[in-house]
Amino acid sequence: MDPKLFFEQNRRTFFDDREAAADYVRANCREDLDTVLHVADLAAEKKFVFQLRWDMEQTHVPEVFDGPIDWLRQPGDDPEFVYAFNRMRFWPCLGQAYAVTGDEKYARAFAEQLVHWVDAVRRDDPACEKAWRSIEAGIRMENWCKAMRYFEGSPHITEEVMDKFVWSLTDHAEYIMGVWNTFNLMSNWGVLANHGLYVAGCHLPDSPRAAEYRRTALDRLDRNRRIQVYPDGVHWEQSPMYHNEVMRCYLDVVLLARRRGEALPQGMEEAVRAMARTALAWQKPDGGEPMMGDSDDIDQRDLVTLAAAIFQDGALKSAAYPQLDFDGVWELGAGEAAAYANLPAQPPARTDFALTDSGNYVLRSGWGREDAWVRFHCGLLGAGHGHADQLHLDVTAFGEDVLTDSGRYTYVFGPSRREFKDLSGHNTVAVDGLPLYQCRDSWECKGLSRAVNRVFYSDDRYGYVEGGHLGWYEHGVFVNRRVVFLKPDIVVAVDEFYAGQPHAYRQFFHWGETGKAVPEEDGVRWEGRSAAARLRLVSAAPVVASLKRGRVARHYNRAEENDVLETTVQGQGFVSVWSVLALDRAGMEEPLSVEKLPVDSNFKGIRFEDREIEAIRVRKGARSWVVVVSHMEYASPTDTFNAGGCCGFGGVEVFDETAGEGEAGTVLAR
Repeated sequence: MDPKLFFEQNRRTFFDDREAAADYVRANCREDLDTVLHVADLAAEKKFVFQLRWDMEQTHVPEVFDGPIDWLRQPGDDPEFVYAFNRMRFWPCLGQAYAVTGDEKYARAFAEQLVHWVDAVRRDDPACEKAWRSIEAGIRMENWCKAMRYFEGSPHITEEVMDKFVWSLTDHAEYIMGVWNTFNLMSNWGVLANHGLYVAGCHLPDSPRAAEYRRTALDRLDRNRRIQVYPDGVHWEQSPMYHNEVMRCYLDVVLLARRRGEALPQGMEEAVRAMARTALAWQKPDGGEPMMGDSDDIDQRDLVTLAAAIFQDGALKSAAYPQLDFDGVWELGAGEAAAYANLPAQPPARTDFALTDSGNYVLRSGWGREDAWVRFHCGLLGAGHGHADQLHLDVTAFGEDVLTDSGRYTYVFGPSRREFKDLSGHNTVAVDGLPLYQCRDSWECKGLSRAVNRVFYSDDRYGYVEGGHLGWYEHGVFVNRRVVFLKPDIVVAVDEFYAGQPHAYRQFFHWGETGKAVPEEDGVRWEGRSAAARLRLVSAAPVVASLKRGRVARHYNRAEENDVLETTVQGQGFVSVWSVLALDRAGMEEPLSVEKLPVDSNFKGIRFEDREIEAIRVRKGARSWVVVVSHMEYASPTDTFNAGGCCGFGGVEVFDETAGEGEAGTVLAR
């Protein structure tokens, strides 16, 4: 095929200002440009390492080929290298390097590698099976087509090269057309594969078959989003990284369809926008996605920026970059930069979010980078990318992770995979040393629990979330966690264990690896680079606490050590443990005291038992609160409680003593 004809036919598919985009990134995106040029230089020398922001399975040592590239080489025991290698994310880097520098070495490397791959990695060759999973085929279509856009005018894109490209694009499309089943309906694989099918259908020469590729892809993608995306906007696999990858595919479809003037299925754009709003809801103050399930610590603001620009959404822009970033300008074109810069950023009026369909909750003290951020999970496991993180709690303050998820580290089934998926890898609770789920392999679990009792409350002063699960009901234990956020800097978690027989209960607290945790007489103190925290534990039963060393993996194949606090408490019947976490800027801690208060009945003149209702007083600096939590219904026949001079009636109630509240507390839960 004549390359000039190919590029001319794709005018409406490509952005049309390559040189302007190159000027923009030279002027505004120097750091990202240097990264891409480095990746492109390595790829041109047949050296490959996967460390781009959205390289989902990163590597840290370059794989070097002195002779012909072996596209199926697997350096270790992890096949993820082969999968990532055959997605060719480095090819768009070659194209961007060419667009910026005009150096033909990048075009030559792209053309030679393309021709070699098409000849060497055949779909009908069983030896090439690892390169021909449907997910890789779909991702390749996007990366190949986006890479080719940059090379218009290069003498290395000959008719022979273009013939190979178009033939293989068609071969990929035919392959994906034949892959559709219930797995693809439910899995992110279905989205990634059919996004690639749509991209191929948009870039191939116009024909009835290319139109059929697009129609089929849109139909499947619509079915995918209807079943995979909850009404709260969360992708059902319970992994922000895969949520974002799916969202990115849909954003690309929206953009391509608009350029082509092609109608999307009814409701698709609204669903994609809801996914973007979810990304805003759970975004950490530093712009990162939560490391929930199989997720890395990735700055997701590039995707939020793209969504804000596509939907002209000021709320999304408030959580995005103030101007188009490196990837955004290559996707949208430099001509959109001014329009995006002029889009007003409008932070949402609320700071707290209940994503109730998926069981994800976020509480904030504000929208600033140093504000406190609290995340709680109580919902479905999701698919194989979910972890045993029921009742998990993340806390960030002053731009630093205080309590953190441990990440994912690897997909190779073995001790490390189990370590990072297990409940002991999360800030949650355990009963009698029993697992919450039983991992059969890297992906399948059995004995899944049901999340129950979810409650949410939010106002300017307080945030509240509650949830329990039935993971150990067969062992006679019901667990429930209540989280009270005294804004802006105190988090109170109350763990409730309802049982009849004696049991041993454990809590896990994974501290941010940028700080150090040290034991204190009445708890633990953690100090990081910018934040500090003190944890106080209160229980009617003796609490035994020990600090251990654990691991945090913020990126695939890389882990660092951190401090982990494990507590143990034993008891028969009802047992509760209060965990009070006070947040401060490092080196500026205010005085802190936590005391357990007796709770009396105002009507009957008796003292309530701890299993019925409990209260604590928290003093931090000049401020003071009384927090009351009822574990059982107590008001019979007509009663109110008295705790430290505070009188009320509520399941969870907070009294701001600094404001003089004694009989007018705030009821967070009935």
